[in-house]
Amino acid sequence: MQKNKPVPNSIGILNHLFFTLASASLLMAMYSSLRVALLVYNREQLGGTTASMLAEAFFNGLRFDLRLVVFACLPLLLALPSIRAMAARTFFRYWLTIFASITLFLGVVELDFYREFNQRLNGLVFQYLREDPKTVLSMLWYGFPVVRYLLAWAAATWVIAWLIQRLEQLTRSYPYPEEGQLGFLSKWPVRLLLFLMACLLSLIAARGTLRQGPPLRWGDAFTTDSTFANQLGLNGTLMLVAAAKNRFSPQRDNIWKSDLPPAEALVLVRQMLLTDS
Repeated sequence: MQKNKPVPNSIGILNHLFFTLASASLLMAMYSSLRVALLVYNREQLGGTTASMLAEAFFNGLRFDLRLVVFACLPLLLALPSIRAMAARTFFRYWLTIFASITLFLGVVELDFYREFNQRLNGLVFQYLREDPKTVLSMLWYGFPVVRYLLAWAAATWVIAWLIQRLEQLTRSYPYPEEGQLGFLSKWPVRLLLFLMACLLSLIAARGTLRQGPPLRWGDAFTTDSTFANQLGLNGTLMLVAAAKNRFSPQRDNIWKSDLPPAEALVLVRQMLLTDS
């Protein structure tokens, strides 16, 4: 009795890997383009920044962008052990489009945010919105070309969605290997092995460094004498997420204790400042 062979256009593990790598490359290209836009939009702040400093900034930026791309592709990586999960292309397409659209929006916002504050997106966003959101939104509406930015963001989102759909179609039509050639890739032990390898590589990419200790941090982008180049090497989305965790987490490092009674506060300050003599 002849065994049933996989349908030529079915979603196999090679199809899924090609789709994951293609989507990751598209996101990396988008984040690099946002970095170029930030550079051009704020070029008056270049000062004495040299070409080598900018090249180093873009290299550092690739490391930070790769961390964000790993988080974007995490659902695709987790689907590797399951053929049914790998076939959920519609979910993956919408997930990648939404993720790209949100981070693209933050990249557009960051163009003027950096011009105003000389910083990438950070806790100032939450501080301003929390203090007086109505006034802040009014200032944004009348002080910046909000409509043009929104139209540009919508158009870019449409292009990204179309590109992701094209990548999905191209990788779906990639011929599934005939049994006896690379058909062993469909076996679950091989899929599990590839999944573990992908997890290891993703962990290294998400850490952004091969050193022991903490993963890639914002200070790792400050490798030149140019403040603008150093800031350029960061990723605004990662900075904003870190600021949100720091601000809203109960374990944030800037948490303050409740007010103390005046007498107890006086004793505490004396213990901290005065010596025995």
